[in-house]
Amino acid sequence: MSQSGSQAAAFFRDVRQSRVVWLVRDDDGSPAPLSADGTRSLPFWSTSARAQRAAKIWGHGLRVESMPLDTWRDRDLPDAAREGHKIGINWSGPRLIGWDFTPMEVLNRLAAAD
Repeated sequence: MSQSGSQAAAFFRDVRQSRVVWLVRDDDGSPAPLSADGTRSLPFWSTSARAQRAAKIWGHGLRVESMPLDTWRDRDLPDAAREGHKIGINWSGPRLIGWDFTPMEVLNRLAAAD
C-alpha cells in the first residue's frame, strides 16, 4: 500500500473509533489548496497530532480544531459537495500530500466503516 493509501486507511479507522475529525484554520478559515485537476481540496486529519504537524508545516498562525464526526458528516461534507470541493485525507510529509476524495466518496467510506 502506498504512503497516501495507508494514511487514508488510518483516517477512516481513527475517525470511526474517536468520532472526531481535525482541521487547521486561522481567523479567515481553513486552507483549501488547488488540486492538479483545478478543484479545491479541504484537508482534514484523524488525530490532533497529525493536524498539529500540518499546522506547523503550513505555519501562518494556523491553529488546530476538532469537530464531531457527525457534524462533519452531516454539515461540512454536504457543504463541500455543493461548493465542488474535494476532501483531503490525512495529508502528510514535508509538502502535505495525500489522497483527495469527493465528499460522496468520503460518505460512502464512512458508511462502509460503520
